[in-house]
Amino acid sequence: MNLDLAGKRVLVTGGSKGIGKGIAKAFIGEGAIVGIAARGKQALEQAKEELPELETFQADLRMKAERENVFQQFVKQFGGVDVLINNVGGSNGGTTMATSLEQFEEALHLNYLSAVHFSQLAVAEMKKNSAGAIVNISSIFGREAGGKPTYNSAKAAMISFTKSLADEVIADGIRVNGVAPGSILHPSGNWQRRLEENPEKIGEFVRREIPAGRFGTVEEVADVVVFLASKRANWIVGATINVDGGQSRSNF
Repeated sequence: MNLDLAGKRVLVTGGSKGIGKGIAKAFIGEGAIVGIAARGKQALEQAKEELPELETFQADLRMKAERENVFQQFVKQFGGVDVLINNVGGSNGGTTMATSLEQFEEALHLNYLSAVHFSQLAVAEMKKNSAGAIVNISSIFGREAGGKPTYNSAKAAMISFTKSLADEVIADGIRVNGVAPGSILHPSGNWQRRLEENPEKIGEFVRREIPAGRFGTVEEVADVVVFLASKRANWIVGATINVDGGQSRSNF
């Protein structure tokens, strides 16, 4: 299927490893022009080595000024933006009562407010061409309990934001959707570490929690993301699609 993404200018936040890097690689495979933003210099360099076509931008995406700087650098270099992938995120804290308010605030800035801010910046730019696509990477735990409360709360907010922004900007030719991954195995992720530490326990988790009987891959997430960003998904607006091998217990 030709997704007609060749030459599209794509910015992926948190794109230096894991799901983000997989998404960047998939867009490159479609002929897109791709920039990734992340905090870690070493991970950015490794991504660039693996994918020489990438343009990299180093920044702490929890910080408003650094987000603005990254976005302006991207637009200046490429003359605009066609696709924004809000992927940056992370988990912190423990139970609600064992987690400080500051940790909740940090999780919101990284997982949610960064997506709101980048989306505001991107929509203003995309409106100039009356076209664009935004895809927000949330989690199945934005719909149900399962992850840490800080992470759950931020991802739930992202799912709600995806729908509200989508309805607001579709008349301007801009589509906003989301992807909610389940448990995805990749070398830099927590599941890989846990698998190495206790393969028997994690094997039991997979058998008990994932009907498909295995972890998902970054490529399986990336395939859905590039489709949602393409014209082939023109009539999908405000949806957040589970990519989880049946893991979620949610029926919507």
